[in-house]
Amino acid sequence: MPVAMELSRIIISEINNEQVIYLKEIDGARTFPILIGLYEASSIDRHVKRQETPRPLTHDLLVSAVEQLGGQFQDVIISELKDHIYYAVLRVRHEGELIEIDARPSDAIAVAVTCDPQLPIFVNEDVLHDVNGG
Repeated sequence: MPVAMELSRIIISEINNEQVIYLKEIDGARTFPILIGLYEASSIDRHVKRQETPRPLTHDLLVSAVEQLGGQFQDVIISELKDHIYYAVLRVRHEGELIEIDARPSDAIAVAVTCDPQLPIFVNEDVLHDVNGG
């Protein structure tokens, strides 16, 4: 069963290649850290702070393309942990059909915060269980 989460922290380091974002359980105390790249962390941070850019960046482009083609973003689900790699899906409704698009969690979360309103973010219970040690 997916657990509703919200973005709680973004840690951007100029001296490390890996940045960290933390999701927090909306109706609980569990957290979910994800190591991500600088570009994705910067994109997420920019949208959270509502900073505009003169031209669309990659996540803006993806959201615009899907919406102009008639799709509606529904939510993000971080679905599994396999061989120390997290997997996520962006769920889009198009012409009554629910389409799941494979995505890196960092890109999926960047798309979630790019959408207006922001998309709900979920993490499957078994993934949260593995991360939080039971």
